[in-house]
Amino acid sequence: MSDPKVIVALDFPSAMPALALAQRLSPELCRLKVGKELFTATGPSLLEQLMKSGFEIFLDLKFHDIPNTTAQACKAAAGLGVWMINVHALGGRRMLEAANEAVSSSACRPRLIAVTLLTSMDQSDLADLGIAQTPEAMVLRLAELAQDCGLDGVVCSALETERLREQCGQAFCLVTPGIRPVDASLDDQSRVMTPEAALRSGSSYLVIGRPITKAADPLQALLDIHEQIGGLA
Repeated sequence: MSDPKVIVALDFPSAMPALALAQRLSPELCRLKVGKELFTATGPSLLEQLMKSGFEIFLDLKFHDIPNTTAQACKAAAGLGVWMINVHALGGRRMLEAANEAVSSSACRPRLIAVTLLTSMDQSDLADLGIAQTPEAMVLRLAELAQDCGLDGVVCSALETERLREQCGQAFCLVTPGIRPVDASLDDQSRVMTPEAALRSGSSYLVIGRPITKAADPLQALLDIHEQIGGLA
């Protein structure tokens, strides 16, 4: 079975444009990410339609609550049949362990990863929160916690993947947003990397949104990225 490295972010406000884009892509070339806005607007029915078209889904809801509530949310998400779900590592050890236990008891266990720091955050954002550590140091600390709690991996910036590979090993899943082809706009991302550089540095999967979703020909944009990453995928 193919294991496409590109996860296309369906950052749309409703089902119609999301489904229209999916029809122009191929499940052999990518997986799809459904986040808070789209899932809140459409609910599980959209996931069902996308999965019927052959796509595996990363349900990006970033659960962050008390341990029991997070565990029940993860259990419900696992029941939808999605490929991957995530939680916030800042929820702490008890929450992470509860989430892992919840998905591990599911009939079809999804991959469970933790968000370390949002890729839009930089040193000044951490300072506003009273955190003196650098973004890189915080990511490493939170990734180590997630791995210790049995999670499959983390969401992180591609700029941290090389250190995370050294710390967490080859089996740990590193999902990296903030991926931009060389000629693409940075938009609202502060810590970015090209697809080829991200895979070389240790990324497992690349989350790519606007460079594909806003392209005149989304499938061609996806194929161009596949050409760039070549034998790395």
